[in-house]
Amino acid sequence: MNKVSDILQKHNLNKDEIVHLLQLNREDSKLLFSKAQEVKEKYVGNTVYLRGLVEFSNMCRKNCLYCGIRAGNTNVNRYDLSDEAIIDAAVYSWKQRFGSIVLQSGECKNEKFSMRIENLLKTIHSKTNNELGVTLSLGEQSYDTFRRWRNAGAHRYLLRIEASNRELYNKLHPHTQVHDYDERLASLKALRDADYQVGSGTMIGLPFQTTEHLADDLLFLRDFDIDMVGMGPYIEHEDTPLFTYRHQLSPQKERFFMTLKMIAILRILVPDINMAAATALQAIDPVGREKAIQIGANVIMPNVTPAINRNDYLLYDNKPCTDEGADDCVDCIDARVRMAGNTIAYGEKGNPLHYYARKSVC
Repeated sequence: MNKVSDILQKHNLNKDEIVHLLQLNREDSKLLFSKAQEVKEKYVGNTVYLRGLVEFSNMCRKNCLYCGIRAGNTNVNRYDLSDEAIIDAAVYSWKQRFGSIVLQSGECKNEKFSMRIENLLKTIHSKTNNELGVTLSLGEQSYDTFRRWRNAGAHRYLLRIEASNRELYNKLHPHTQVHDYDERLASLKALRDADYQVGSGTMIGLPFQTTEHLADDLLFLRDFDIDMVGMGPYIEHEDTPLFTYRHQLSPQKERFFMTLKMIAILRILVPDINMAAATALQAIDPVGREKAIQIGANVIMPNVTPAINRNDYLLYDNKPCTDEGADDCVDCIDARVRMAGNTIAYGEKGNPLHYYARKSVC
């Protein structure tokens, strides 16, 4: 029996074993992917949950060095959808029998914004007969704000750590008052305390990033008891400072392959979490999201942002599906999920099983 088989028979993996799996070539990775597929089928089945993605504003107070909508990028056409447009997108998702939506924007942190989200949550639940799950992805906020939004009906919150290594995190974010590694960790803890289904994730293939960093990322997601994860390959954006380091990057296809290995290993490490098949995968491989579903992912987020605004929410270059209408996007995803041998659970919120297991222990 070879070393890969020995490792995959274990229930708990250490860092050295994870690094070994991350370094597998394409042939040897077949064992890893097969094991991850087996674990996925056993714990979460071949069911995919839909989250209608509403990217309602690209205005952001942060200046992350990798992000296309960073505050310092003067080439962005800034927009902020009206409340009516956001509610319309939510109602559309509900009528399409999506289980949930994701309200995502650049980061804003003030009382006016907090009140706006609180009112939107209440209206969305009223308009959708309290049947639509709502995930928020709105950056770092105070515990009190998180709690207000939770009481108003938010179920989940996605706040990506991006890089769990403090030194690497600091290389990706300018050293200002609004960027602080400890604040990011405190926000994740506050989400736990406010009783959210907590999501996080990382970028894969960043400048300065090592295989050891990636192994630490996986251990961080496991040890922080994260309920849902969104991981994707880093894709450079020409209007960002990190673009300077593009010549040091591994080819995009290698970043894609490493992302698949990260998804597979995390599915084995934490079998009952929810994992999204990131849109960035499709930016590199036309069937990237299908490949992720086959080996571990069980969530897809169709974009229901008005098509006129999608090209202005470019976190990275060559983002797919920016020119499709919402109906086109939905039809496409249904076909893609079936192509991957899975089925969509229409009308189901698809809460992560890990959340309930974690709550029962507490």
